[in-house]
Amino acid sequence: MTPPAPPLPAALHALLPADLQAVAVLLPLKRGERLFVQGHRPARMFYVVDGEVVLQRLGIQGENVVLQRVRQGWVAEASLQSPSYHCEALVTSAGALIALPVDAVRQALAEDPAFAARWIGMLNQELKRLRAQCERLSLVGVKERLLHLIETEGEGGCLLLKASLKSVAAEIGVTHEALYRTLAAMEKQGQLQRMDGQLRLGWKRSSPRIGAMVK
Repeated sequence: MTPPAPPLPAALHALLPADLQAVAVLLPLKRGERLFVQGHRPARMFYVVDGEVVLQRLGIQGENVVLQRVRQGWVAEASLQSPSYHCEALVTSAGALIALPVDAVRQALAEDPAFAARWIGMLNQELKRLRAQCERLSLVGVKERLLHLIETEGEGGCLLLKASLKSVAAEIGVTHEALYRTLAAMEKQGQLQRMDGQLRLGWKRSSPRIGAMVK
């Protein structure tokens, strides 16, 4: 007897047609395991529900170069149109993911125009997020990058921490020591609060918020 399809996150439920929802499988993520390795043929599409997955490949000096860090969302969307993976996917934080047969996704995109339109819309949102990330990494200074992250990825000046501060540091391209020092300084100055897994901007009246109008 085929097991019932797992309950899907709201974003996936709205995106996927019924046929794909029926073949979705919920899998656990164990820290340190690899979802796939470079050179292998893609067999499944992965959507991270909880935890963290990092896409990486070896650099010229043998170091790991992080290409993408996913805490909720699709992993390696480009593999849908690729004969082989160009990197590996490493689980850095335990959680769970939804897996879909890649051939079924390809077929649905070819036969279901409405799903194809929703998929393109999802990719557009991901492109906007990546553009914001590139802009963030072009900023000079830990504080500037952190403020940009809170303003673009958070809501109302509040960013929910879905992973460790060490992961946040890697996402904004700084050392975790530099991030800890910046957080401590901002808290001392009344510019930020750390509470209940959140980073919340708490500006003093004498401190202008980012993006404030110049009078």
